[in-house]
Order: sequence, then C-alpha cells, then structure tokens
Amino acid sequence: MKVTKLFFLLQLAALGVVECADFRPPAVPLVTHDPYFSIWSMADHLTDQPTKHWTGAVQSLTSLVRVDGKVYRIMGADPQGTPALPQTHLEVLPTHTIYQFEGAGIHVDLTFLTPALPDDLDILSRPATYLTWRIHSLDSKPHDVAIYFDAGTEIAVNTRDEPVEWSRFKLGNLEVLRAGTRQQPVLAKSGDDLRIDWGYLYVVAPPGGSGVATLRPDALTAFTAGGSLPEADSIDAYRRYGQPPSVLAYTFALGQVSSEPVSRHLVIAYDDEYSIEYFERRLRPYWRRNGAGPAEMLQSALNDYDSLEQRATRFDQTLMADLRKAGGDDYAKLCALAYPQTLAAHKLVADIDGTPLYFSKENFSNGSVDTVDVTYPSSPFFLLLNTRLLEGQLRPVLDYASLPRWKWPFAPHDLGRYPLANGQQYGGGEKTEENQMPVEESGNMLLMTAAMEQVKGNARFAAQYWPVLTKWAEYLKSKGLDPENQLCTDDFAGHLAHNANLSAKAILALAAYGKLAGMLGHAGEQRDYETLARKYAGQWVEMAKDQDHYRLAFDRPGTWSQKYNLVWDKLLDLHLFPPEVVKQELAFYLTHEHIYGLPLDNRADYTKIDWLTWTATLADTQQQFEAIFDGAYRFANESPSRVPLSDWYETRTAKQDAFQARSVVGGIFIRMLANPEIWKKYALLSVP
Repeated sequence: MKVTKLFFLLQLAALGVVECADFRPPAVPLVTHDPYFSIWSMADHLTDQPTKHWTGAVQSLTSLVRVDGKVYRIMGADPQGTPALPQTHLEVLPTHTIYQFEGAGIHVDLTFLTPALPDDLDILSRPATYLTWRIHSLDSKPHDVAIYFDAGTEIAVNTRDEPVEWSRFKLGNLEVLRAGTRQQPVLAKSGDDLRIDWGYLYVVAPPGGSGVATLRPDALTAFTAGGSLPEADSIDAYRRYGQPPSVLAYTFALGQVSSEPVSRHLVIAYDDEYSIEYFERRLRPYWRRNGAGPAEMLQSALNDYDSLEQRATRFDQTLMADLRKAGGDDYAKLCALAYPQTLAAHKLVADIDGTPLYFSKENFSNGSVDTVDVTYPSSPFFLLLNTRLLEGQLRPVLDYASLPRWKWPFAPHDLGRYPLANGQQYGGGEKTEENQMPVEESGNMLLMTAAMEQVKGNARFAAQYWPVLTKWAEYLKSKGLDPENQLCTDDFAGHLAHNANLSAKAILALAAYGKLAGMLGHAGEQRDYETLARKYAGQWVEMAKDQDHYRLAFDRPGTWSQKYNLVWDKLLDLHLFPPEVVKQELAFYLTHEHIYGLPLDNRADYTKIDWLTWTATLADTQQQFEAIFDGAYRFANESPSRVPLSDWYETRTAKQDAFQARSVVGGIFIRMLANPEIWKKYALLSVP
C-alpha cells in the first residue's frame, strides 16, 4: 500500500511538528559571482562554522563587533572562543542576504549585496560584493562600537599549501588590500572539485568612516585584545607565504552608537584577469572587455554603491512579488535562493569582438563546461530574465557543432571541462551515439532556441544556424519517436530504450523547429514538421498508455515517470498532446508522492528539484501546483545535507544524492513562464 504525502503531513501535525516561519536554506549565499568566486554559509547561524566555497573548502570571512570593550562574533568560527552575538533573523532575497543579530544592548544588520541585475551585463559581470553593517542601540543607551572584518587569503588558492603573496596599495584616496598566489597558473587546470589559484582577491572600503586596513595574520587577535589593528604590517608576515594564511582585514570605529542607526560598508572583489579558454584563445571577463582593470572596477563599485543598493532593492521587491503571484510564498523563497546559485554557476566573458558568451560549469557532476542538458533545465531563468544570457550559452555550442570537427548528426553534450572550452569531453571525447545523448541534446537545443526566439519576437539568431538546426531536426525525425538505448539528461539512471519522456521531448522539439521555420518564412517546412509532430504525438499516446497513466518506457507496462518535458507543449503553445494526458498524469502523481516530493520515476525514491517543478507547472490550478511543489520546498527547508541547493535528492529522507550548487535550479523559475502576463512583463524589460 502506498503512503501519500498527505498522510505524512497529517502525522506531522498530530506530533505538533510545524514549519518555521523563517525559511532555513541548506546553505546561504554570501558572495556569489561565478564557479570560482562563490562563498556560502553552510549552517543555521553565520557563527556556527567558517564560511566555505561551494565545494566545501574553507574560504573564511570573519566579522566581530566590539561593544563597550567586549567582543562578539557575528560571522565565522573563532578559535579564540569569542562568544557569538545571538542571530535573530535571516532573509535570502535574489540580490541580498540579510542577517540580524541582537545582544549587548545593540542590534546589527549584516547585509551581503551582490547586485546581479540581469538586464545590466556590465554590473552582472562585475565581481564585487558589498558587505554592509548597520547598527543601532536597543536599550536607549549609547554604546561604544567597533567593527572588524577579514577575508582569508585561502580564497585565492586551490589548495592551502600554495604560496600566497599579499600587498596593500593606494588607489587615489583609497587603501586597497590584495592577495593572490605567487605562481599565478592562469587557466592551467580544469576539473570539478577545484578552486581558483590565479588572479587577485581585493578588499576595499570607502575613504573616511574611520576605516583602518591591515594585512597582518594577527589582526583578529589585536582587535580582540585592544579594539584596533596593528599599526604596521609585519615584515615577517610577508615572508610566511601561506603559513599561516594571512588575512585582508578592515576595522571601523563607530564611536558612540545610539538609537539612530550607523552604517559602514566595504567591497570584496576578485579579478581573475582571464576566465575561459575558448578554442585555444583566452577570454577576458565581460566587464574587462573595453580595457578596464581592477582599479576602475573597484572605484566604480564604490561609486555605485548607493544607486546599486536602490536598484537591487527595487528589483528584489518586484521579483519577489511576482514570484508570490505565480507560485505562492514558499515558491518565492525557494526561487530567491536559486537566483544567486544559478548565476554563480556561470561565467560571463567577452569574445574577441565583445560578444557576450556565458559559460556554465557542471558543478559536482563532472565539471563540464557549457553542458547542453545543464543549460536546458536552467533555461527558464534566462527566458524570463534576459535572453541575451541564454543566447550566450547556445552560441558556443552552435558554433562548435558547425565546425567540420563535429561530424555527428546530433547536438554535442558539452564544450570541454571548465574552464577550458576547447571541445567535448563527455564520454571520453567525440564518440559514438551510445556514449552521447543524441535525442536529449538535439531536442534541448531546438526547444531552447524556439523558446528564446518566441520571447524576442524574431528568429534572427536561428537563421544564423539554420543548417545545423535543420540537421538536428532531421535526426529527431528519424530517431526521436521511439528512442534507441540512449542516455538522457537523467544519466545517473543509466541507458533506457523506448524512453517515453525523451520521446515527448523529441516530438515537441520537432514542432518547435516547425515554429522556427514559420518565423523564417519557410511555410513548407513549418507545415511538414508540425504535421509530423502531431502525428507522432498521437502515436505516443497509444504507445505510452498504461491504464490510468503513461509509462516510463513504451515496452514496460506497470511503470511510470514524470513527464516533465510536456511543459513545453503549454509554454510554446504547441498543443500537440491531448489535455487528458496531463490530467491523468497529474492525478496519478498525487497518489505517489512522498513527504519530500514526487520520485522521478518508479525505479527509485530520488527526484530532481528542477523536474519536480516542471511537472508541477503542468498544473492549471495553484492548489495542484502547490500540492506537487511543496515537497521541493520542504526538502530545502529540512534537508540534513548542508550544501548549496542540491537538485538530486531522496524524497523519503531529504538527503542529497549528489550534485550541489548547480545552475539547473534555475529551472524552478518555469512557473513564471506559465503566467503569460508575468512572462511578457519581464520580456519587455530584457529584450533590446
């Protein structure tokens, strides 16, 4: 007998277990820019553990406050035993993470602002995060307050044994702290569980404001003991490359703080100088494309603080309101967490002519760069917020597939291993169909291209690559209806022949190609492919039907799976599959849910958070959407796996199976695309 999610919820209610009002992310985004500059708190409180890179390696950010001579921690784990000021609240918004603390007669807001505004690529690509402290008295008494902050130089290394050099320099009236490895092996390695070891970490604060900077490794000890930093940098500290790691430290003496809030802020930034190797040429980060360097970047970041704070606040408020309208409060909270993670799994660079190219890293799955079946699940994020970023992911794949070296009739899986995008590496290289995902990737590329051109209202991008898109459509025409023993994006489940969900993708992709043909004036091709897709959809219904639902594979009665690919029938207005198909599937899913969501299929209890949300988006009512989506929110809120949001987890235990910090969580924004009014609103903002 199957136990439904409703039964579990009733059990929890009977035991008096209720959800907390505050969302408890499995990990909290602090500094999130790209796969190398990505720092998180992986605990309930910001003072429970050191802050970490998304891979789990310690990359420490520390902050203390000194109140009337007593020192308290508000960020980081302090081996000296400094007590933590109690944390009272946490809120994660798309561009802000806000912590609140109270104790010793004061209230502290510590805010991380990464102004990743999707319609401003210059700001989006600028690798600078603001930390703002805002403090006021709670007891109507004045308190003498000072703030301490440091960033560990391990942020600039792959492994802690790499020698580090650090320095301070004057930039006009600014005092800038800098650290980087001695050897600077630029783009020298590729892989998955890696951190950057080239380029430079910077910390800088606005002039004035009683700010004092130092590079000494004993800065924290000095502040704890006397409330100030050492007067000068130690020569010995310069010689101790990496043993122990030094810190880039700042203090702010606020003096007497009363009920009127006092605030200070600084910038932490990372200039990698070169970001991606693309077909043997090194590409600069997008913000550097016109010759800008770290000096201009840091000065601009400080000058833009007030305006970016205002713009980012308005953006957060607007997006959160629309997210709540589309999917409810829990949906909005999970999307807010997914927002910085989606962006931080990419790097925006400029091609030699300045064209923006946007490369994803397949975090903790194999480290591939620009993986097509990673771009596909994340595409709703970019279809909503800025199609230029999706175009920047599709263009390198299409250029690669247009070269003579790609001799296959289907789309490639990837472009290499991050950050080296020199050609596919999945399955050991450019091999046979058995080692690829032919139907998967070809269908993905056609669907994403059609959706992007639908948002833009023209097919000019598709026209540039029409021969290769046509080749993939012809492949799906031959191989898509009843796929052979192939892998799909859920490759952790292994090869599967006659995959019904993969077939649905191919059928929808054929209609999407027909739609593109119509936009380009190819009426004959449009008619032929739309007719073929409709014919295939009718055959699919007969092949997949299994009493009250549809099968996992055409030749396997008694099986089932999430048919998440069907969502494009709705979003692209294709209307190939009878409405009863979705209606029957949704009714069936509701009887097979576990406490943390609907399994991916009948073979195991695990699910994918992206596909779960796509499946929920098939629902026409908010009630039905929430009934399916609720498991994903509950997983994120209760999972014992304290890592940046995993997309692959167990629906009975909420434990991570694998994968973390991947861009695919952007797929949960798909519910926004199901609301034409909301989608149109954002399209008008993002499309030139």
